[in-house]
Amino acid sequence: MDLRTMTYLVVGATFALYVGIAFWARASSTSEFYVAGKGIHPVANGMATAADWMSAASFISMAGLIAFMGYGGSVFLMGWTGGYVLLALLLAPYLRKFGKFTVPQFIGDRYYSRTARIVAVICLIVASVTYVIGQMKGVGVAFSRFLEVDYGTGLLIGMAVVFFYAVLGGMKGITYTQIAQYCVLIFAFTLPAIFISLNLTGNPVPQLGLGGTLAGSDTFLLDKLDQIVRDLGFDEYTTTARLSRLNMFVYTLSLMIGTAGLPHVIIRFFTVPRVHDARLSAGWALVFIAILYTTAPAVAAMARLNLMTTIEPAAGEYLAYEQRPDWFRNWEKTGLLVYEDKNNDGLIQYGADGATNEMVTIDRDIIVLANPEIARLPNWVIALVAAGGLAAALSTAAGLLLAISSAISHDLLKGVFRPDISEKDELRASRIAMTVAILFAGYLGFNPPDFAAGTVALAFGLAASSIFPALMLGIFYKRMNKEGATAGMLAGLGVTLFYVFQHKGLMFIESTRFLGDMPENWFFGIEPNAFGAVGALVNFSVALAVSRVTAPPPEHIQHLVEDIRVPGTARH
Repeated sequence: MDLRTMTYLVVGATFALYVGIAFWARASSTSEFYVAGKGIHPVANGMATAADWMSAASFISMAGLIAFMGYGGSVFLMGWTGGYVLLALLLAPYLRKFGKFTVPQFIGDRYYSRTARIVAVICLIVASVTYVIGQMKGVGVAFSRFLEVDYGTGLLIGMAVVFFYAVLGGMKGITYTQIAQYCVLIFAFTLPAIFISLNLTGNPVPQLGLGGTLAGSDTFLLDKLDQIVRDLGFDEYTTTARLSRLNMFVYTLSLMIGTAGLPHVIIRFFTVPRVHDARLSAGWALVFIAILYTTAPAVAAMARLNLMTTIEPAAGEYLAYEQRPDWFRNWEKTGLLVYEDKNNDGLIQYGADGATNEMVTIDRDIIVLANPEIARLPNWVIALVAAGGLAAALSTAAGLLLAISSAISHDLLKGVFRPDISEKDELRASRIAMTVAILFAGYLGFNPPDFAAGTVALAFGLAASSIFPALMLGIFYKRMNKEGATAGMLAGLGVTLFYVFQHKGLMFIESTRFLGDMPENWFFGIEPNAFGAVGALVNFSVALAVSRVTAPPPEHIQHLVEDIRVPGTARH
């Protein structure tokens, strides 16, 4: 069976599964729409959380980033997994004990302020919209290659699928759909990795194959890769840090606290029956995530090795363009792989020297999707990878869109403008808000500002600088008042957005750049995507300073904070 037909069958079967689950688990109340009726088992919630978390950035982009950054790409591994430790220990159980539906609702009640709640909604929407752009880019990349449709058509199909199971099912439908999506994406990611590891090293365990020797040789895989990239003029794969040690540290920290502050992840812990289950859910989520995250470095290294040895079969010998393999021709059609014969010799020259490098475009987002083709795996494996990439993008997009729609319908409409709205009308408003959010996300997806993981990293910085400090101070510092929290969120978000805009531009539009995206203009050499940790520091500092010069919160709020932290006094 040809690849296109196989891909249609596999992807179509998974889409039918998602829509079928949505009909079976459709929400009939606001509680089911927002928090799945608080009846999800911790293991199931951990699996759904993993799918919610492992977006197109994790499935499609992360291995591609590591493949081209090498050691410098470890910031994504450490930051995105380390954040779950913070989430499990410092936030999840306390927020579940508070017993509300959304993050802005917690902030509004804890800080006894509609203004604080509205500011939290703004922070949530800014971070979530930035994040969802990456998912839409992932959907477009996967569809454009494997279903052989244009980018826009792929986005429209993805939007339609999300509409059916997210608008109909709410959190209840999304949760059970994400469990199915996790099974699809983890199988799709690990199976090709096992095959490729066997081919290259003879070891079926990719994590061990990464540190092992090449099949039939005494040469270690990473030593071979280091040699190849050095010969082509690139930085050594295993030792090159990302810009500087300070930048590596700040970037990792930004991703960690951004993880712990992402609203669409946090609301997953409102769906379990008990406080203890929230901590268990975080633990199970980390286990399920670790399966992919420990495999990604092996996929990255093996993909980079396969890519380079395919283009340059032997040292100093270049492949003739007319003899390029089928996978090369297929990806050229998408525009994500571009060759330019600069010296008219008909050979594909690839190296670090921009003047002679004829591989003028190798989009990092294609690495995972192209890897099975490069390794000449069967068509059904390639089709499965396409389904996995789409599952990753759609699962996270659904969670983000639910967080956005909940903030609009529950926190703004019911919490601020129409407190007396009926449950039926609120549920209808939630679905309308979800529909509008899907349309807006699709609009942004047609103009993606960056490769998927880069955009997602920016979203983490925005969550780190605005939401995380407000939650931490709200739980662990009973003296924190509404003035301090509001000022802190605005300051943290504002300084981060300003830093990003002055270097990268408003959604990467050139006319809004002030200083240019050049390292010599960066604050202590910290790149814009890593600035969230600095923004968080500003947030903490402003919040604490303002709270010290303004009136303390009321006594009942201080008692509420103490009650949240005391074991055995669960709230509902």
